[in-house]
Amino acid sequence: MIKNDLFLKALKGETVERPPVWMMRQAGRYLPEFMELRKKYDFFTRCQTPELASEITVQPIRRYGMDAAILFSDILVIPQAMDIEVEMKPNFGPYLPNPIRTKEDLDKVIVPNIEDTLGYVMEAITITKEKLNDDIPLIGFAGSPWTILCYCVEGQGSKSFDKARGFCFTQPELAHQLLQKITDTTIAYLKAKVKAGVNAVQVFDSWGGMLSPQDYQEFSWPYIQQIVDALKDESPVIVFGKGCWFALKEMAASGASAVGVDWTCSPQNARYLTGGKVTLQGNFDPARLLSPPDKIKSMVHQMIREFGKDKYVVNLGHGILPNIPLENAKAFVDAVKEYQE
Repeated sequence: MIKNDLFLKALKGETVERPPVWMMRQAGRYLPEFMELRKKYDFFTRCQTPELASEITVQPIRRYGMDAAILFSDILVIPQAMDIEVEMKPNFGPYLPNPIRTKEDLDKVIVPNIEDTLGYVMEAITITKEKLNDDIPLIGFAGSPWTILCYCVEGQGSKSFDKARGFCFTQPELAHQLLQKITDTTIAYLKAKVKAGVNAVQVFDSWGGMLSPQDYQEFSWPYIQQIVDALKDESPVIVFGKGCWFALKEMAASGASAVGVDWTCSPQNARYLTGGKVTLQGNFDPARLLSPPDKIKSMVHQMIREFGKDKYVVNLGHGILPNIPLENAKAFVDAVKEYQE
């Protein structure tokens, strides 16, 4: 049994004394202890070494005491497992030297054996669960198939992913084949994570907002729905799409335990668009953590009042920024812990 089960209660829609709190990207780049490890080990070494991934996962918990930990990893371990080369270049970001643009490229992409290719993630889960000692739940995650496709076709990060969108619109059949391969791999990956001991999973559709509402229903949502359908009886599933307010209705009806909301959608609109029935997660603007701690606390309390304390998980509207002062991150977590109606 998990000692602090606030997060799991919120995902079930149960009444809580206060909402739970964690932060997307909480294990990482704003923490000095993370930066020390970053000096010694390159990015994928940190992801692929279970002891390092585990240590990075628990660093923010030791410092701030969030109500859930999220396993340190990266969404691009999926294409790596599928025989697509991925590099992480300093001061540049992800770089895929052989992007998928043709049928010949697609034919080389495999749906892998997860234990063979991503077993190191399961080892990291085992080690992390021992460190957490059932104090709080552990979250596993994956990128949405559309978001993974964006990198696989573009070959790098982008502000607009024009090549990825162009691929979908000019070669839709190939796009759907690639999306299905990514989906099959992701389902197997998340199921393995649940079996290894994570208490919930989250699907990040980071680039869903690049698509029009109509195209989202063709190239992104059906594949996320497949993932929810495959996982929901085994684990709570959280679905988060950045810039995807137009899909909140579908997300709420998907069978997911919770729906993440970014900071461009008000709590009132999020409750309205989701019909008030599903647990919501979010949606503090990550840049607002640059405000003074007192201001952060008052804004967090206001946010909780607007969402309501039940069926709600306090979080950011996207990942924490690298330049956030430590005391400001602390103010965010403490504000939730101090919350009283």
